[in-house]
Amino acid sequence: MEMHTDVLLVTANVGSLFDNVGEIEGDWLREFFMTVHMHKPRFVALHFQEVGGKDYMVNMGHADNFFWTIESSSEMDDFDRVCVYVDSNFRAVDSFTALGSMYFIHKSLKNIQQYDFNVKEFKAVSGHNKYMGSLEGVTTIEKEKFPKNFWPDFKWSRKGYMRTRWLIHNQGLDLVNVHLFHDASNLIACNSSPSVYSANRKKALRYVINRFVYSPFFASFYMPYINLCHSLLTSLSFLCLCFVLLHIETKLFAYLHQAVFRENNGKELLKYDKEISAFHDVITEEEIHFPPSYPYSEDYTKPTQYMNTRCPAWCDRILMSHSARDIIHRREEGESGVVYNTLGSNVCMGDHKPVFLFFPMKTITH
Repeated sequence: MEMHTDVLLVTANVGSLFDNVGEIEGDWLREFFMTVHMHKPRFVALHFQEVGGKDYMVNMGHADNFFWTIESSSEMDDFDRVCVYVDSNFRAVDSFTALGSMYFIHKSLKNIQQYDFNVKEFKAVSGHNKYMGSLEGVTTIEKEKFPKNFWPDFKWSRKGYMRTRWLIHNQGLDLVNVHLFHDASNLIACNSSPSVYSANRKKALRYVINRFVYSPFFASFYMPYINLCHSLLTSLSFLCLCFVLLHIETKLFAYLHQAVFRENNGKELLKYDKEISAFHDVITEEEIHFPPSYPYSEDYTKPTQYMNTRCPAWCDRILMSHSARDIIHRREEGESGVVYNTLGSNVCMGDHKPVFLFFPMKTITH
């Protein structure tokens, strides 16, 4: 007999929360808890990138408080099983990714198991399980920092992936938290299309996908800049003469009119969002109906304004294999169904707006 289990997946680059400790966190958490209250999921996955922020050696001490605030909140009382994984050991240079993943299981969800990659079998989940540090020896996750030879001409940074595997009412799925390479320079990104940065991201994404292609998977991505910069410069060359004044430097993307990225949620620009198209043979995505998720102002009073650092783009995404898309239940018109959107559209959430996917998942009972 087919059942449906409501699932909430959230991907969030939280570097700004740690770089501005205490200034953004309260509203960020309220927006997340409101989303949980609104959709009432039975399984919640929170995938974080850049835990600790840019100055992670100083800020990582706040990580435990941040994750504990979520885990112990009264808003999450109905979730009686919790699994937390935070790669926070920045001294382990060869493996540090600054990724964090949290999973919440509602008390009404009885038939759920998590995979142990060491003994290669599913096991029951009970209580609160929290792992912070290097995560070496933790057998319920797979974590890897991307090999240095993926981008030999650039500084090796905390980019990689973290995977967990679940069995919910006899339906298995992988959940993958991925942080891909950013565009270090707007000028270099504009030199060619696709850019050298885009090529690096493509290599890393293919590396990840090849590991999970045989099982249904959802992957939350931080995909910086999506190579919009060069495409927009080409497509807006006439508009630049008319009303858009651009000033571009290595870390400056200054322009007069932000409306072009807001009107109709930036739909006219989505055609230049091409990096994922190379993977359509194995992955897909729900239709985007929200404006670019980055780079928003970190000024508390300007929650809807973009910073003039990068070309606004849909950097934060939740992608899925085609087999994973098949297990999403599409409800009848008028029923609460699939929602793919940002958190905190009118609230300062840092430079990234978190992106969430809520959906009823088809599960099987005997």
